[in-house]
Amino acid sequence: MQGMDRNTIVGFVLLGVLLFAYLFFSSKSSREMQVKQQQYADSIARVEAGKKKLQNEIAKAVDSSNNAIDSTASGWEKAEKGIEAFQTIENELLLLKFSTRGGQPANVSLKHFRKGDSSLVQLVDQGSERFSYAVNVAANQSKQASDLFFQYKGAQTDAAGNQTVQYELNGSNGESIVHEFVIHPNSYLIDFNVKLSGVNSLLTQQQFNFQWNVDAHKQEKDLRYERQQSQLVLVEDGAYDYFNMVSSNQKKFEKPVSWASIKQQFFNTTVVNKDKFDAAQMDWTTPSEDTGTLITSAKLSFQKKINSGNAATIPLQVYYGPNDYKILRNIGVDKMDKIVNLGQGIYSFVRPINQYIVMPVFDFIKKFFSSYGIVIALLTIFIRLITSPLVYTSYLSGAKMKALRPEIDQLKAKYGDDQQTFGLEQMKLFREAGVNPLGGCIPALLQIPIFFALYSFFNSNVALRGQSFLWAKDLSTYDVIAQLPFSIPLGFGDHISLFTITAVVTSFAISLYNMNMTPDQNNPMLKYMPYFFPVFMLFFFNRLPSALTWYYTVSNLITLALQFVIQNYIINHEKIVTQLAENRNKPKTKSKWQQKMEEMQASQKKMQEMRQKGGK
Repeated sequence: MQGMDRNTIVGFVLLGVLLFAYLFFSSKSSREMQVKQQQYADSIARVEAGKKKLQNEIAKAVDSSNNAIDSTASGWEKAEKGIEAFQTIENELLLLKFSTRGGQPANVSLKHFRKGDSSLVQLVDQGSERFSYAVNVAANQSKQASDLFFQYKGAQTDAAGNQTVQYELNGSNGESIVHEFVIHPNSYLIDFNVKLSGVNSLLTQQQFNFQWNVDAHKQEKDLRYERQQSQLVLVEDGAYDYFNMVSSNQKKFEKPVSWASIKQQFFNTTVVNKDKFDAAQMDWTTPSEDTGTLITSAKLSFQKKINSGNAATIPLQVYYGPNDYKILRNIGVDKMDKIVNLGQGIYSFVRPINQYIVMPVFDFIKKFFSSYGIVIALLTIFIRLITSPLVYTSYLSGAKMKALRPEIDQLKAKYGDDQQTFGLEQMKLFREAGVNPLGGCIPALLQIPIFFALYSFFNSNVALRGQSFLWAKDLSTYDVIAQLPFSIPLGFGDHISLFTITAVVTSFAISLYNMNMTPDQNNPMLKYMPYFFPVFMLFFFNRLPSALTWYYTVSNLITLALQFVIQNYIINHEKIVTQLAENRNKPKTKSKWQQKMEEMQASQKKMQEMRQKGGK
């Protein structure tokens, strides 16, 4: 009995434990189920609330889109108390977001161009650009059109694919303003017609004072370099003119202005008046610090006298797009292709080189190779081939100078520190041997325009933007193999470009090779110039586009190869020595240049002798 009681007790205890475990887990499962049911109910509630909110927003957007004006007001009061609404229109190239406030674009994005963070390039962002003009709303009272709210009248598409968007504003006394935008298919150029009814009431003395305010922000990696490449541009009385954004300034133009542009390194926004403005003024402020994103803040003011009666249309156009030479040349606006800097100012003489040689060859090679790095290399080879006769002439002159080196060394030993006599005798030696001491310099000088042409070409070629090659992620800007924790002055920056290093090293190799091919220089500056030049290049090239430093590297490698081949396999040094000996026996006639040089040296020698006698 006691044993049974003990077993019973043990059994009850076990049953109690099992019951407790069952109740515990059953209760826990029930609580979890209740939590899940509550979460499900909350989720359903949130979805329903989201649907309701979305429906309200859609209804509000539809209402504001159809009528973005406070219905309780009328006339100018209605225009001042409107509600801002947005409409999106796009073609194959542009994505435009229009606003009823001012009846104009509030955002403009380029579909085929992206920034470093992969977002679309935006030439207008949240109203960073505003078009405006003053209109009379009452006696002695005016308002800016950009501050007034227009009514969206809808968008129409014709058979050719042109989309016409209209915004309308009605005054208190029958006046009306219509902003009409025509977006053409596959075009960066938009027609912007300002239609005024009641000109005499709207405009004081029928003067249309159009303002264009722009805050241009950086699109590229290097703010400082992009700012250096950016300009304010316009065509006044048929003449193209530009102004760099290196400081704050103001310019006035009293002659008719066809168009004006805010040109950044690879993109521009341009306003065109088909009927031309009568006069214009540019005011701009450019930050001096290399911080933030602002390239420049500009205000452009244009004047146009309306002489067409009480109703008038001002036929404007706006270009939002890349600085692409072919696009701008074929867009139908005179001189707009000059926005692409293929050579301007004192370097304008290189523009034909780019237009008729570099660009056609570049585009031809591009048809066969997808890598722009290879295209640049092949372009470099082509350029070096057509300039090879100049290179041969330079090296031949260097070989002649090398053949005369022993005699020059003898003259140097003979006359010692008497530089005047040494110079006269050296010129005499050159004349007798038939050698032009500048024969190696002139061909090199003739190649300088090609370098300036390619400098302009690679800086302005939008096709290179975003194109990678080897370690360079973007050929339109500098490559980076090392980021420095500090910035080195004199333009070097806070990075190290490997293509700059290769360009500098190959240039230094050429300098060393040339030093071995020419007689020793008495002038210390000339003697050490080959060492100074690569160091100068290191600072100057480090912020240049990697396309340019890659070109320079390839060009230097070709130069080294040409030097080796010409000096060792083409130029016959023994024949040159024989020819120089034959030249000594020929009758000599002095050129005017040689006569002047000898007269100048003789005069300097005489003056030196007189000073020496006077000193004694």
